[in-house]
Amino acid sequence: KNECPSGVVNEENFKTIYSQFFPQGDSSMYAHFLFEAFDTNKNGSVSFEDFVFGLSIILRGTINDRLNWAFNLYDLNKDGCITKEEMLDIMKSIYDMMGKYTYPNMQDDAPIEHVENFFQKMDQNKDGVVTIDEFIDSCKKDENIMQSMQLFDNVI
Repeated sequence: KNECPSGVVNEENFKTIYSQFFPQGDSSMYAHFLFEAFDTNKNGSVSFEDFVFGLSIILRGTINDRLNWAFNLYDLNKDGCITKEEMLDIMKSIYDMMGKYTYPNMQDDAPIEHVENFFQKMDQNKDGVVTIDEFIDSCKKDENIMQSMQLFDNVI
Protein backbone atom coordinates (compact mmCIF):
# COMPACT_ATOMS: atom_id res chain seq x y z
CA LYS A 1 0.00 0.00 0.00
CA ASN A 2 2.83 2.42 0.83
CA GLU A 3 4.81 1.50 -2.29
CA CYS A 4 1.94 2.16 -4.70
CA PRO A 5 -1.00 3.94 -3.07
CA SER A 6 -2.87 4.11 -6.39
CA GLY A 7 -2.97 0.30 -6.56
CA VAL A 8 -1.09 0.41 -9.87
CA VAL A 9 2.64 0.05 -10.40
CA ASN A 10 4.71 0.79 -13.49
CA GLU A 11 7.72 -1.31 -14.48
CA GLU A 12 10.35 0.91 -12.88
CA ASN A 13 8.55 0.89 -9.53
CA PHE A 14 8.01 -2.86 -9.82
CA LYS A 15 11.76 -3.34 -10.36
CA THR A 16 12.57 -1.13 -7.37
CA ILE A 17 10.21 -3.06 -5.11
CA TYR A 18 11.42 -6.42 -6.41
CA SER A 19 15.09 -5.48 -5.95
CA GLN A 20 14.49 -5.24 -2.20
CA PHE A 21 13.99 -9.02 -2.12
CA PHE A 22 17.33 -9.68 -3.86
CA PRO A 23 19.81 -7.10 -2.58
CA GLN A 24 22.75 -9.43 -3.27
CA GLY A 25 22.34 -9.27 -7.05
CA ASP A 26 20.84 -7.41 -9.98
CA SER A 27 17.18 -8.40 -10.23
CA SER A 28 16.21 -5.80 -12.86
CA MET A 29 16.06 -8.14 -15.87
CA TYR A 30 14.17 -10.91 -14.07
CA ALA A 31 11.82 -8.29 -12.61
CA HIS A 32 11.24 -7.07 -16.18
CA PHE A 33 10.23 -10.60 -17.25
CA LEU A 34 7.97 -10.97 -14.21
CA PHE A 35 6.40 -7.58 -14.84
CA GLU A 36 5.61 -8.65 -18.42
CA ALA A 37 3.97 -11.82 -17.10
CA PHE A 38 1.85 -9.93 -14.56
CA ASP A 39 0.90 -7.17 -17.05
CA THR A 40 -1.70 -9.36 -18.73
CA ASN A 41 -3.44 -6.58 -20.66
CA LYS A 42 -0.08 -5.13 -21.84
CA ASN A 43 -0.82 -1.56 -20.78
CA GLY A 44 2.56 -0.94 -19.12
CA SER A 45 1.27 -1.21 -15.59
CA VAL A 46 0.35 -3.91 -13.11
CA SER A 47 -2.75 -3.28 -11.05
CA PHE A 48 -3.32 -4.83 -7.67
CA GLU A 49 -5.90 -7.07 -9.37
CA ASP A 50 -3.37 -8.19 -12.03
CA PHE A 51 -0.87 -9.01 -9.31
CA VAL A 52 -3.34 -10.92 -7.14
CA PHE A 53 -4.62 -12.82 -10.19
CA GLY A 54 -1.07 -13.90 -11.08
CA LEU A 55 -0.26 -14.82 -7.50
CA SER A 56 -3.47 -16.82 -7.18
CA ILE A 57 -2.42 -18.91 -10.19
CA ILE A 58 1.08 -19.43 -8.78
CA LEU A 59 -0.16 -20.28 -5.28
CA ARG A 60 -3.55 -21.87 -5.83
CA GLY A 61 -3.87 -22.78 -9.50
CA THR A 62 -3.93 -26.31 -10.82
CA ILE A 63 -0.64 -27.82 -11.95
CA ASN A 64 -1.63 -27.03 -15.55
CA ASP A 65 -2.45 -23.42 -14.61
CA ARG A 66 0.93 -23.02 -12.91
CA LEU A 67 2.82 -24.61 -15.78
CA ASN A 68 0.98 -22.42 -18.30
CA TRP A 69 1.90 -19.35 -16.25
CA ALA A 70 5.56 -20.42 -16.10
CA PHE A 71 5.60 -21.13 -19.85
CA ASN A 72 4.17 -17.67 -20.50
CA LEU A 73 6.94 -16.18 -18.34
CA TYR A 74 9.64 -18.00 -20.35
CA ASP A 75 8.07 -17.41 -23.78
CA LEU A 76 9.39 -13.87 -23.96
CA ASN A 77 8.06 -12.94 -27.41
CA LYS A 78 4.74 -14.76 -26.85
CA ASP A 79 4.98 -16.81 -30.07
CA GLY A 80 4.01 -20.08 -28.39
CA CYS A 81 7.55 -21.50 -28.25
CA ILE A 82 10.51 -21.15 -25.93
CA THR A 83 13.77 -20.77 -27.84
CA LYS A 84 17.26 -21.35 -26.47
CA GLU A 85 17.82 -17.60 -26.68
CA GLU A 86 14.73 -16.87 -24.57
CA MET A 87 15.70 -19.48 -22.01
CA LEU A 88 19.26 -18.14 -21.89
CA ASP A 89 17.93 -14.62 -21.23
CA ILE A 90 15.82 -16.01 -18.36
CA MET A 91 18.70 -18.06 -16.94
CA LYS A 92 21.14 -15.15 -17.10
CA SER A 93 18.61 -12.93 -15.33
CA ILE A 94 18.18 -15.52 -12.57
CA TYR A 95 21.94 -15.89 -12.08
CA ASP A 96 22.31 -12.08 -12.08
CA MET A 97 19.53 -11.80 -9.51
CA MET A 98 21.05 -14.42 -7.22
CA GLY A 99 24.38 -12.63 -7.33
CA LYS A 100 27.99 -13.79 -7.38
CA TYR A 101 27.99 -14.10 -3.58
CA THR A 102 25.23 -16.71 -3.66
CA TYR A 103 27.22 -18.93 -6.02
CA PRO A 104 30.83 -17.74 -5.69
CA ASN A 105 32.26 -20.76 -7.55
CA MET A 106 29.77 -20.62 -10.40
CA GLN A 107 31.28 -20.80 -13.85
CA ASP A 108 30.39 -18.13 -16.42
CA ASP A 109 28.95 -20.78 -18.71
CA ALA A 110 26.52 -22.09 -16.04
CA PRO A 111 23.47 -20.41 -17.64
CA ILE A 112 24.34 -21.95 -21.03
CA GLU A 113 24.76 -25.35 -19.43
CA HIS A 114 21.40 -24.95 -17.69
CA VAL A 115 19.72 -24.10 -21.01
CA GLU A 116 21.28 -27.12 -22.72
CA ASN A 117 20.01 -29.39 -19.94
CA PHE A 118 16.57 -27.76 -20.16
CA PHE A 119 16.36 -28.40 -23.91
CA GLN A 120 17.70 -31.94 -23.53
CA LYS A 121 14.72 -32.69 -21.26
CA MET A 122 12.02 -30.53 -22.79
CA ASP A 123 12.54 -30.39 -26.57
CA GLN A 124 11.00 -33.79 -27.21
CA ASN A 125 11.02 -33.65 -31.03
CA LYS A 126 14.45 -31.94 -31.15
CA ASP A 127 13.29 -29.08 -33.39
CA GLY A 128 15.13 -26.42 -31.38
CA VAL A 129 12.09 -24.96 -29.60
CA VAL A 130 9.93 -26.04 -26.68
CA THR A 131 6.18 -25.83 -27.20
CA ILE A 132 3.61 -25.52 -24.44
CA ASP A 133 2.69 -29.21 -24.85
CA GLU A 134 6.33 -30.33 -24.62
CA PHE A 135 6.85 -28.07 -21.62
CA ILE A 136 3.81 -29.32 -19.69
CA ASP A 137 4.45 -32.96 -20.58
CA SER A 138 8.14 -32.79 -19.61
CA CYS A 139 7.46 -30.90 -16.39
CA LYS A 140 4.84 -33.42 -15.31
CA LYS A 141 7.36 -36.23 -15.82
CA ASP A 142 10.04 -34.48 -13.73
CA GLU A 143 9.75 -35.33 -10.04
CA ASN A 144 11.79 -32.31 -8.90
CA ILE A 145 9.68 -29.87 -10.91
CA MET A 146 6.47 -31.43 -9.64
CA GLN A 147 7.68 -31.19 -6.03
CA SER A 148 8.60 -27.54 -6.49
CA MET A 149 5.22 -26.83 -8.11
CA GLN A 150 3.56 -28.16 -4.96
CA LEU A 151 5.67 -26.15 -2.50
CA PHE A 152 2.96 -23.53 -2.09
CA ASP A 153 0.08 -25.96 -1.69
CA ASN A 154 0.10 -25.74 2.10
CA VAL A 155 0.95 -22.05 2.32
CA ILE A 156 -1.80 -19.54 3.25
